[in-house]
Amino acid sequence: MSVIDSVLLVGFGGPEGPEDVVPFLERVTAGRKIPPERLAEVGAHYQYFGGVSPINDQCRAIRRELQSELDSAGHSLPVYWGNRNWHPLLEETIAQMAGDGVRHAVALVTSAYSSYSGCRQYIEDIDRARAAVGADAVRIDKIRPYFDHPGFVEPFIRSTRDALGRLASTDPPPLVFTAHSVPVAMADSCDYEAQLRATMDLVASAASPGSVRHLVWQSRSGPPSVPWLEPDINDHLRRLRAQGFRAAVVVPIGFVSDHMEVVWDLDHEAAATADELGIRIERATTPGTAPDPEFIAMACELIEERLGLSSRRALSGLPTRPYDCAPGCCMFKR
Repeated sequence: MSVIDSVLLVGFGGPEGPEDVVPFLERVTAGRKIPPERLAEVGAHYQYFGGVSPINDQCRAIRRELQSELDSAGHSLPVYWGNRNWHPLLEETIAQMAGDGVRHAVALVTSAYSSYSGCRQYIEDIDRARAAVGADAVRIDKIRPYFDHPGFVEPFIRSTRDALGRLASTDPPPLVFTAHSVPVAMADSCDYEAQLRATMDLVASAASPGSVRHLVWQSRSGPPSVPWLEPDINDHLRRLRAQGFRAAVVVPIGFVSDHMEVVWDLDHEAAATADELGIRIERATTPGTAPDPEFIAMACELIEERLGLSSRRALSGLPTRPYDCAPGCCMFKR
């Protein structure tokens, strides 16, 4: 077996300027039959922020801090960064890795859960990029989903408590946990929803055990004819107001960092809905945004798992998955 000699941080990717927005969205949605009006709508979200996605600087920060953590732990492992959907693209980075002479990498993806779009599709994109590079392509093993690792859960507990403190409510406000909606058929083929609910319960029980908790969805992008997971967060806020609530904490439990779908769908759209309804909301931050030191320590520990230097840590009671996904795991055909 070859020796692991590098780390590959795999991101979703995002535009770096106004001229990148359209080609980026075309690449993301190729073959998905997304209505043109939806593409125009999402493009406007990016243009509102100058055509720049925050996810790129967040990945740069994660890479920088992870490299420092690995160096401090005595691991001689260079950290590379490649994206599924925009530069630096995976095939560009894997070609660079081959040119640098590295042979065996572990991949840390910026998605904590099991699903087709959050896990299997990353594996497929890595495989396609390796095939494009050819025989010299580095071997790449993906790190396991880390939704219930303490280094993912504990930062959410702290940021949820911080948000509760900003509300300074005498009664425990409801906790509204959000994640990216997916087609119901995709959800039925994986443990995505079960994992999200497990993480939600871990965070809520520690941060505010007396609060009502709900898992709701955001960022739907498919055609109206296809059933997706519901309710949408905006509809849920209306229900909370009808039930008499005047405050809530929003926890984007499904996301690693505060990228575009967090800052637009929550900080812009959901915040506008809450303002219209007369509900005060505070949002918890995600662990990869700064990034949180415990999140970086977790990433280092997950790499050490693949090196055989540490044992698994998990806080939920969900079954332990093998390090390497079984063929066909979390498959979804559009």
